[in-house]
Amino acid sequence: MRWFDSHLADEPPAVDDRDGPIPRYARTDPSAAEWMSPDATDRGTDSFAPPGPAGGHATREPIDLGPLSGLIRPGVTDLLVNGPDEVWTDSERGLHREHLVEAIDESVLRELAARLVAAGGRHLDHATPCVDARLPGGGRVHAAIPPVAVGGTVISVRLPRPTVFALADLVENGMLRDDDARRLEALIAARANILVTGAAGAGKTTLLGALMGSASPTERIVTIEDVQEIRIDHPHVISLEARQANTEGIGEVSLTALVREALRMRPDRLVLGEVRGAEVRDMLLALGSGHDGGGTTLHARSLDEVGVRLEMLGGLAGLGPGTVARMVECAIDAVVHVERVDGARRVAGIGRPRRRSDEILIEPCTPPRV
Repeated sequence: MRWFDSHLADEPPAVDDRDGPIPRYARTDPSAAEWMSPDATDRGTDSFAPPGPAGGHATREPIDLGPLSGLIRPGVTDLLVNGPDEVWTDSERGLHREHLVEAIDESVLRELAARLVAAGGRHLDHATPCVDARLPGGGRVHAAIPPVAVGGTVISVRLPRPTVFALADLVENGMLRDDDARRLEALIAARANILVTGAAGAGKTTLLGALMGSASPTERIVTIEDVQEIRIDHPHVISLEARQANTEGIGEVSLTALVREALRMRPDRLVLGEVRGAEVRDMLLALGSGHDGGGTTLHARSLDEVGVRLEMLGGLAGLGPGTVARMVECAIDAVVHVERVDGARRVAGIGRPRRRSDEILIEPCTPPRV
């Protein structure tokens, strides 16, 4: 891999062309030997909570959630409505069932779902009973209505975080150890292509945004998402969002199409919010053909599962296992796996892809976090 073989072997200058102090982990980059050492020091804590006013950049705007508005509290990241009689919230403590003062009937829920989806520029009806949309003030909503949702309207709201995190914030809150933060900062400086993996709600998007925020301000970042969610503290970010077909079934703009369009926008860094289908082919082609410094996320339960997941997605694009393995070997430099344990989000391991015949294996570069 490029950055293992050369970029990290040189001692970088302890300078930074960005405004503000240099993070303590950015002053010296690790060498390739340090990367591969099995004796890396385990530092940091295992808790994660948004910083106070001193950390990050406040950008959160109020969201009109009607009868659910009272559930927006500090630390709550998700609102989950499982029909008229069942509402849950998710926070650092995990899932918690809420008891509303006033009951919500099906008609109110359906009206709320349709209004939230419409605010995101999409439509919810019998022709499109399941919709994912971006909320105007940030965050995301997914809604499903009967008969697809058998027990009644289902609404899932991902609330926007009150801050845009930098790597230093994630170190402070325990998601990252100091040594891992230095390694990731070195990867960004070396223009490595990074795949962030983990389960739903593990912090993949948060980490990817923080990584891209540490890129040089002179670089142009283009993000591509089904629903815009990545938040990057950087002066030059272009966000592209897929578009749903209209009621006549025309006008759809897919992730695959957006990847191709983004390549014509002179990106220094190409970021795909999540690969979940045939767009993996175009993303791997782009990252493997000179568009260095990009990143994306992938649902996977462990580093060991990443290769199989990529092979499965490649199959959706009509690619055989051998082709996928060769494309991944050329396109992805590092895999960063995040997990959520007892409500705490943390980086559990960092690895690099290795091809064995027609199979992709992820070789750990750091000891597993326990």
